[in-house]
Amino acid sequence: MSILVTGAAGFIGSETSRALLARGDEVVGIDNLNDYYDPALKQARLDRIDAEFGKSFAFEKMDFAEADALAELITRHKIERLIHLGAQAGVRYSLENPQAYVRSNLVGHCNMLEVARRLEVPMVYASSSSVYGGNTSLPFRVEDRVDHPLSLYAATKKSDELISESYASLYRLPLTGLRFFTVYGPWGRPDMAMFIFTKALFEGTPLPLYNHGNMRRDFTYIDDIVTGIVACLDGPPADDDAEKAGGSHTPHALYNIGNSRSEELSRVVHLLEQATGKTAILDLQPMQIGDVANTFADISAIERNHGFKPTTTIDKGIPRLVDWYREHYGV
Repeated sequence: MSILVTGAAGFIGSETSRALLARGDEVVGIDNLNDYYDPALKQARLDRIDAEFGKSFAFEKMDFAEADALAELITRHKIERLIHLGAQAGVRYSLENPQAYVRSNLVGHCNMLEVARRLEVPMVYASSSSVYGGNTSLPFRVEDRVDHPLSLYAATKKSDELISESYASLYRLPLTGLRFFTVYGPWGRPDMAMFIFTKALFEGTPLPLYNHGNMRRDFTYIDDIVTGIVACLDGPPADDDAEKAGGSHTPHALYNIGNSRSEELSRVVHLLEQATGKTAILDLQPMQIGDVANTFADISAIERNHGFKPTTTIDKGIPRLVDWYREHYGV
């Protein structure tokens, strides 16, 4: 099977591409390799894929917000499935550069839906746990209302879900949206908490804890995330399914994909101290605008429909992240 993966140089996109290639699929990967974070890390991920899988992986540097470039791309490749993981990520950066989010997450998402419509193929796309905004009822369920986003990033992801619902209704496109919960692991993003904390410990610099450390997150290991993505790719929602996750009456399903454990940041810091052999210098800061205090995923829908069961706790995942960081950065 030939699969187009957007954001292929990103954290989740590169690991998903590797999983698909490992099982014998062909992958066409696209990414614009922007400088939101270190492009060298993105290139290193691509080099790793190329070294492992060579000709089965075709990469093109391009921006999926460019409709004409996408249209030309699909004339040169026979695409049978779409995995749309590319996006402008980050809650805090959306305060600085809102235009980037409109271009990538709204215009780009519409472009990918148009590709799915033209090719008449299913698509799995990335949403975010950020859509739950100020919800206080835990755990977060896909049936919960998500009408109060606390950041532009969250608003664009909710918008993607709504636009996808309309495309599924109009064109009966099988679409699956995945609300990711705080993904971490080897080859992870430098703007995410686990990476920031690990870097600070090794460098002996203050480790920032927002809301004075009174926060909990549903940390999800990358291998579990990829397993869920592939399961949803292989089982797109059908028009006549009796029960859709998220309550849709179209071939559009929404799922939480998390570890279904809400962990205190203090415990995360303790495990990182053990793995690094360093003592954290804590920098307690107030809650940041657009942030939330707690996240916790109800994963019953994806478990029921796709057999998803996360297997990696932070006790196992954090040492793996630290080992990779040591090796990759020569600590």
